[in-house]
Amino acid sequence: MRWVVFDYGRVISEPNGEMAALAALLGVPVEAFADAYWASRDTYDAGRPDLEYWRAVGDAVGVPVDEELTRRLTEVDVRGWLRPEPAAVELVAELASAGVPLALLSNAPVSLARTAERQPWAGYFRHLVFSGDVGVAKPDPRIFAALARRIGAEPGECVFFDDRQENVDGAVAAGLTGVLWQGPAHAREVLAS
Repeated sequence: MRWVVFDYGRVISEPNGEMAALAALLGVPVEAFADAYWASRDTYDAGRPDLEYWRAVGDAVGVPVDEELTRRLTEVDVRGWLRPEPAAVELVAELASAGVPLALLSNAPVSLARTAERQPWAGYFRHLVFSGDVGVAKPDPRIFAALARRIGAEPGECVFFDDRQENVDGAVAAGLTGVLWQGPAHAREVLAS
């Protein structure tokens, strides 16, 4: 049986709903904060420590960030990513109950990974692979190789759903069947075919 692998952010979870709260902690407009947040996110997802990441965000918006502010920003950021998308969780639960082997492959910093793996939906997955733990993020081919090693499967035995086309393309280049996430109904159609 083929493995079904899901991304986390904007697939299993809703988009981060705490951007305004994060911007308020730094005292800057949401737009300026969002630009700084995403500009350094790839390195954060690839294992950069919380303090280094939030200092880079702070530097970009002209706000000094110390350890206490880092702790608060990290707490709010993690909370923002912990809103599961009910229909996606329902799909994952259905697949798990049918015996389909499931894995999660997420670009996520270590702080988010440690919290996410304790969420109720995480129990549906046989393996959870987070970029912060691996030290490299999608679409780098090394993370797909790490996934295959972890689950003990060949890349061609995996169907991978992600909301970002560049990650889907990276999966395809690594030998997986990559599918752009268009919601649970579309995923059901893909898996049924």
